[in-house]
Amino acid sequence: MSEQQVTLDNVYRARFALKDVAIQTDVLRAPKLVPGADIWLKTENLQITGSFKVRGAYYKMSRLSDEEKKRGVIACSAGNHAQGVALAAQKNGIKAVICLPDSAPISKVEATKSYGAEICLVEGVYDDAYQRALSLRDSEGYTFIHPFNDPDVIAGQGTVALELAEQIPDMDAVIVPVGGGGLISGVAFTLKSLNPNIKIYGVQASGAPSMQKSIHDRQIEKLDSVFTIADGIAVKEPGTLTYELCQKYVDEIVTVSDDEISAAILALMEQHKLVTEGAGAVAVAAAMFGKVDLKGKKTVCLLSGGNIDVTILSRVITRGLLMSGRNCQLKIELVDKPGQLMNVSRIIAEQGGNVTAVYHEHSGAGADVNGCYLRLTLETRNFEHIAQIRKALTDSGFRLL
Repeated sequence: MSEQQVTLDNVYRARFALKDVAIQTDVLRAPKLVPGADIWLKTENLQITGSFKVRGAYYKMSRLSDEEKKRGVIACSAGNHAQGVALAAQKNGIKAVICLPDSAPISKVEATKSYGAEICLVEGVYDDAYQRALSLRDSEGYTFIHPFNDPDVIAGQGTVALELAEQIPDMDAVIVPVGGGGLISGVAFTLKSLNPNIKIYGVQASGAPSMQKSIHDRQIEKLDSVFTIADGIAVKEPGTLTYELCQKYVDEIVTVSDDEISAAILALMEQHKLVTEGAGAVAVAAAMFGKVDLKGKKTVCLLSGGNIDVTILSRVITRGLLMSGRNCQLKIELVDKPGQLMNVSRIIAEQGGNVTAVYHEHSGAGADVNGCYLRLTLETRNFEHIAQIRKALTDSGFRLL
C-alpha cells in the first residue's frame, strides 16, 4: 500500500459524496482555554453519529461494487467507526456486522445497534476486535471496512481539512487526535497539499503512544498493551498507510496523560458547553498543558468525537477538577481538643474555600495519645488558591501532611 493511493482529487470526491450525509461542523473561537493563544475548535463532536468517523466510513462504502454491497460489510471499532459504518450501511441497504472490544462504552454499543448493525463483542481491546473481524471476513465473505488504514477512508476524513481551509484560511497550525492515524493522515495530507506551511501536530494518550513511538523509531511498532480513558484512540499498532502519511506530513506527535485529558473535557464543558469524549479532548489537552508551541500561531484544535460514556463522566469531572486546582484534599494533624475543627473551618472560609467533605480520625499506635487527623475535601478556584489556603493554615500553627 502506498501513500500515492491518497489523492487530493479523491478528497474532493469524498466531499461531494458526503454532501447529503455529513454536516459541515462549526469552528468556534476559544479565548480562555490557553491565555495568550489564538485557539479555535473544530466541533466534529457535533457531527452526525457524534464523530468524524462517518466521513470515511460512508465514503468507503459509497465506492463498493454491487457485489461487495450484496455480500455485506464487516468492521471493527472502539465505538465511533462502528456507528459510522452502521449508519452508512443503513442508508445504503447493506448488512453490517461490527466487532467491538467488550470494553467499549455501553452507550457506543447501543448507538451502533440503533442503526441496525449486528454486534459481535470481543474480549480485549481494539486490536483483538480487528483480528476477529478479519476472521469473519474470511469465513463469511464480508467486505472489510478498515477504520483507518484505507485510502478511501483517509480521503473521507480529509474532508474535515477542506472545511477548515475555507473556515479559517489563515490558520497556522492544527492539533489532531491520533489513534490508528486515519484522521490525522487525511487532515495532514490535505492541508499540506493546499498549504505546506501549516503545522500539523498529532496527540496521543500517554497510555497508547503507538504512532508516536513508531515515528520516533522509524518503523511501525506494536505496543504490548494500551490503557487510557481515551478509548477511541487506544490502538496498539498504527496502519502501514497512515504511518507513511504521518511520517511525511505530520510535524510532531506528542502525548497527554489521562489527568490532562480529564481537565480538557472539564474545560470544554464549562467554558464552551461542549461535551467531548476522551479522544475528542486530547488536542485541547495538548494546548492547555503546553505540549506544542502555540506562540504566534492561529491554532485549530480538532474535537474528534463526543460519545463519552455518561457512567464515567462524573469520575472524569472529578479528575479534571483535581488536575485544574478546582478541587483539593488536605490532611491536617491536630491536637484533639474542643474548637480545633472550628478554627480550621474559619481559616478556610476566610480564604474563600468551600469544605465539601470532612473525615476525622484519631492517631494510630505510636502517635501522641491526644493527636488526631482531619481529612478535608475542598472546592477551590485554582492552584494558587490552594497554596493560599495551605499557607494560612500553616501560619496559624496547623501542620499539614
